Amino acid sequence: MQKSLVMLAVLAALAPLPPALHAATDSPVELDLLLRGGTVYTGDADTPVVGDVGIVGDRIVFAGKAAPAQFRARRVIDAKGMIVAPGFIDAHTHADTDLHSTDAHKRLNIPFLTQGVTTAVIGNDGFGGFDIASQAQRLRATPVGTNVAMYVGFGPVRIDQLGEANRAPTPAQLEAMKQHVSRAMCEGALGLSTGLFYPPQNFSKTEEVIELAKVAARHGGLYDSHIRDESMYNIGLRGAIDEVIRIGHEAHLPVHVAHIKALGVDVQGQSSDIIRRIEKERAAGLDITADHYPWTASSTRFSAALVPPWAVDGGRAAMLQRFDEAAVQERLRTGMRENLRLRGGPDTILFSAGSTKYVGKTLADVAKGANADPVDAAIAVLRDGDLMIASFNQSDDDVRAFMKRPWVMTSSDSSQGHPRAYGTFARKYDQYVVKERTISMGQFIRSSSSLTADTLSLQQRGHLRPGYYADVVVFDPARYAAKATYTQPTLLSVGVVTVLVNGRLAVDGGKPTGVGAGVPLLRVPKAGSCG
Repeated sequence: MQKSLVMLAVLAALAPLPPALHAATDSPVELDLLLRGGTVYTGDADTPVVGDVGIVGDRIVFAGKAAPAQFRARRVIDAKGMIVAPGFIDAHTHADTDLHSTDAHKRLNIPFLTQGVTTAVIGNDGFGGFDIASQAQRLRATPVGTNVAMYVGFGPVRIDQLGEANRAPTPAQLEAMKQHVSRAMCEGALGLSTGLFYPPQNFSKTEEVIELAKVAARHGGLYDSHIRDESMYNIGLRGAIDEVIRIGHEAHLPVHVAHIKALGVDVQGQSSDIIRRIEKERAAGLDITADHYPWTASSTRFSAALVPPWAVDGGRAAMLQRFDEAAVQERLRTGMRENLRLRGGPDTILFSAGSTKYVGKTLADVAKGANADPVDAAIAVLRDGDLMIASFNQSDDDVRAFMKRPWVMTSSDSSQGHPRAYGTFARKYDQYVVKERTISMGQFIRSSSSLTADTLSLQQRGHLRPGYYADVVVFDPARYAAKATYTQPTLLSVGVVTVLVNGRLAVDGGKPTGVGAGVPLLRVPKAGSCG
């Protein structure tokens, strides 16, 4: 009888209601969990309410002021003095490997959970496979700690038809690529993701990308891109922003700039120009958004940072062969030296993951140790392997400028050897809300939850509303902070005391529970598009 009443309350709550309105009945109702007395940010407004959040099963029954008297709870968690917010949504991760791992502990995604992240987006930078249904099946079959939403990646789609070659697709090959994107969209992909900075994706022309983006648009998806240039490698930061805007206009779909930044000495300070350009388009009706991470160092493969694209045409084996070709040495080294200059020189590149021979050293350290020119040292490192690097190439002013915009959401761009995998959300709060007051608590929460859910069309997520899924974070505003650093990048964040994923406790009393409650979040294609 009580469960029936609860379900009636939940169903009633699914009707349009003002934010934080209680779904109440006249009869006693038993909750599974009550978060009592916290400072509640629902994600709908920047102003909190001191109150309660009630949960039955995987759903929120009410959120806001103190629980009505008829509610009883099997368990009550005292949240007094704590911040209660929608579970954070990481708009851009590279957690694919861990989430699909055979290691049950890695699948729990604990570095994310201990920051309050309840949903991770994968397939970013164009790296996601087009086998969305099989990925979803694996995620359901083996428990994962966070929910998972997926993009279809341009990289695998293109490689399937063209390998790693620098050439345009034939009409037949382009049609096959379109079919891959269409199938992925029908299987629940958020949209098409590209990494136009990375080979072989950067061998594509804009027109090729537009044709694939049109397929995503037909199914109601969006276009997400690591833009072609965040610096002055090829078309420049401004040119790359113009390209993503063109794709949005010609493919007729929302567009999203991944980890927006002004990378390198030639473009530092351009954030204001880029913001004005994007906001002009938004005012004219283009749905364009972005995500960012609160660090001045980026992370990528060493080869991607330094080796000109033409030199990696055909993959790693071809690149290594070119290192030994006398005819291309001047061109190769000139290009590498220019790319190193753009990033600020050898002192700004820290080897962060890969061979222990180099990890923890800068390129300048390696060059000095070998008594070699930095470019010669770089080639020697690349012969050994392609390491991950932390590249210190942004200004704090640019990071802050992007962060403040209401269309920019939080993401980690999680990668090996960089503290952003373990500390992005916690750092954004501790550094930019508490210490610097660059943004407010409400801005931090909205940019980390509801803005992301609404942009990505994650249904009934990202808000504390009756009838919505119970993805919730409770953190201590006096303790929530990142511990990970560039030299110790795998230290877990502190201050999160409770995390609920689909109503189940993933963090309880500040400690991970080992519960894998995450599910794949599949986008529903536009009606009739997959008939």
